[in-house]
Amino acid sequence: MPEGDAPVTSVMPQAGRRVWPALRRGLARCCPRCGIGRLYRAYLKINAICGHCGLDLETFRADDAPAYFTIAIVGHIVVPAMLILERAAAPESWVHWALWLPPTLALSLGFLPRIKGAVMGVNWAVDHSADRMQ
Repeated sequence: MPEGDAPVTSVMPQAGRRVWPALRRGLARCCPRCGIGRLYRAYLKINAICGHCGLDLETFRADDAPAYFTIAIVGHIVVPAMLILERAAAPESWVHWALWLPPTLALSLGFLPRIKGAVMGVNWAVDHSADRMQ
């Protein structure tokens, strides 16, 4: 391999690691390996290790993907409703702000930890750890 080239990594699940169960466990904010241990110690702070199975959770980083997925999902929920209201009643701008800001914030804050857990679960299933990428 030429110097400076990164090794090609597989995006296939590792033996015994299935993507869908890991994704579901992450959505439930649980450890992607055992499904019992808690993934977070605070709102978006990952536990260093799983309290049940001992998996090193800090090696599986989600980076910016959860924020992008959250924006896409919340946007697909809020924007159509906003456009329907605009076409039907054409309210003033302050009405839109007052009406759509609270659900946008609530949906974003509700989805973000679950989506981050799902991304981490998929990263675990395909063994896409920060250690392997260095």
